[in-house]
Amino acid sequence: MPPQQSAEPSAAPAETPFLDLLATGAPAEDFERAVLRARADGASAERLAALERAKLLALRVRTELEGRRRREAELSALYETAHDLAGLRDLDAVLRAIVQRARSLLGTETAYMTLNDPVAGDTYMRVTDGSVSARFQQLRLGMGEGLGGLVAQTARPYVTDSYFDDPRFQHTRTIDTGVRDEGLVAILGVPLKLGSGVIGVLFAADRRARVFDHAEIALLSAHAAHAAVAIDTANLLAETRKAMTELETANEIIRDRSGVIERASDIHDRLAELVLRGGGVQDVAAAVAEVLDGTVEFTDAERVPAEALDRSRAADGHAVRDGDDWVAAVRSGSEVLGALVLRGHPHLDPVDQRTLERAAMVTSLLLLARRTAGEAEQRVRGELLDDLLDAPDRDPRLLRERAARVAADLDAPHVVLAARIEDPAGDGAAPAATGPDGAGATGRQRLWSAASHLAATRQGLAAARDAGVVLLLPLGRDDDPGEAARKAARQLGAAVHAPVTVGASAPVPAPAATPAAVATAYAQARRCREALRVLGRCGQGAAAEDFGFLGLLLADGRDVDGFVRRTLGEVVDYDTRRGTDLLRTLNAYFESGMSPARTKDALHVHVNTVAQRLDRIGRLLGPGWQSPSRALELQLALRLHQLSAALGD
Repeated sequence: MPPQQSAEPSAAPAETPFLDLLATGAPAEDFERAVLRARADGASAERLAALERAKLLALRVRTELEGRRRREAELSALYETAHDLAGLRDLDAVLRAIVQRARSLLGTETAYMTLNDPVAGDTYMRVTDGSVSARFQQLRLGMGEGLGGLVAQTARPYVTDSYFDDPRFQHTRTIDTGVRDEGLVAILGVPLKLGSGVIGVLFAADRRARVFDHAEIALLSAHAAHAAVAIDTANLLAETRKAMTELETANEIIRDRSGVIERASDIHDRLAELVLRGGGVQDVAAAVAEVLDGTVEFTDAERVPAEALDRSRAADGHAVRDGDDWVAAVRSGSEVLGALVLRGHPHLDPVDQRTLERAAMVTSLLLLARRTAGEAEQRVRGELLDDLLDAPDRDPRLLRERAARVAADLDAPHVVLAARIEDPAGDGAAPAATGPDGAGATGRQRLWSAASHLAATRQGLAAARDAGVVLLLPLGRDDDPGEAARKAARQLGAAVHAPVTVGASAPVPAPAATPAAVATAYAQARRCREALRVLGRCGQGAAAEDFGFLGLLLADGRDVDGFVRRTLGEVVDYDTRRGTDLLRTLNAYFESGMSPARTKDALHVHVNTVAQRLDRIGRLLGPGWQSPSRALELQLALRLHQLSAALGD
């Protein structure tokens, strides 16, 4: 008998399997599988053709739906950006939020913003996100220079998929070096327009070749418009008041229609009010607890049941039930900051669950805003102190204005402190920059964090420098620089759990009026710090006056090198020419109480060798070199020579 042919599938419409796939949001490859299965089942050519047509139509519908969902997400992001602008009053925070949102939405590796400087006639880097190059973050572009300069000059968006191969804009060494340091390849820049003028440029960039489509250019342009609006503070406040009035009216209508929606609207208003008036995490928890009629608390991640926290995190922050409690993860990207926990409330309707999740999102924003504000303030303090140390020709008026933003008064007397963390092993050496466990870099980071906190609490400035930190702290009328150094050594040492050596300068009467004096004072503070280390006083603090005669030589204007040369020059030169060890022998001789027997033990040589070396030293230094006055002078010169070598390193 001839083989039976496969039975024709049921006469279901060809569109049916594809409608199911569209309904479930299946990936594109699943649509092809439906045709392959029908072919494997022996479907007729007509059936396969119908399925092929239905597949193509379904894929077109799927593409259209994905486009609509993307546009909906973009519109939602723009709405959220507008909401952020209404909730943030600080211009720096608003601009940083715009840049971060632009980077997130376009999925780029970095985003940044430049603003025009009408006085200098150029444009400068204002905000970056994802940047790793300090040189790039400090770039200034002349009008028409680089892609950003071209955007600022023409008020038109420009995009390049390979920056260094693009001849449309003017390349300069400074700009190209900064872009190369950052490793950028594809760059999109759109103008920040305020009225009819351009005030800057908003960028999104990748470190690989990439083509930005028209939708992405339009989306970034929309974000740029929000950033420009944020700068126009008066208009922003007026629009915020109007938006809040309209929102209150809308909430009144919602409350009239539904009791459930009323609760959601109430917590929305409360959270918005908390953000606007600068409320904290505990205020958010209290507001949610009142609305949900339960006990709500913010808890550190370590104190939340790990299984519940993992489930909430895996569900994109949705609240999950944990026994009689509800847990909503508070997170930023992949970082878990903690959780909001609703206690003793096992039954929670979906709207109240969403309320808890929204509160967790607001809590995350508050925590990130607090962190960002702290980091920004530390950065501002460090940059201002760097300018005082490296650019003494800065305009005093601008220095005072910048200092006022961090509540520092640069017209009052200050003291400069140079601090360095010591090796916990006790040998007085600073930690290595790198090591098997990275302890050196970690120690310096802890020291920098502690110094930044100390500067903020004392209304001073702090910056990382020379494998340590430098602080500029206000000095009261009766304050003593040496005591300030000792107090800082104790506080910083306690904060980093390791000895911290601190040297202090003489008072600087008014840093803003004489910026050059800050650099001079830092050099003096550093000498005092290294003097402490050479003298075996690691972990202590001192100023020049705490060293007696040695301190006078450490102070500014003293000819230390000349003193050492006059006192020990013959011995130093002899050691240099002959490769001998007379200087070390002399130092061991004095440290052994001028006893040849103890000196030979310290040097591990024969006593006759010590005698021969001392005889040679006597001929080089001349008669009377062991007299009390000459011996004191020689010992002081030896100490200063060691100190000079340490500073030279």
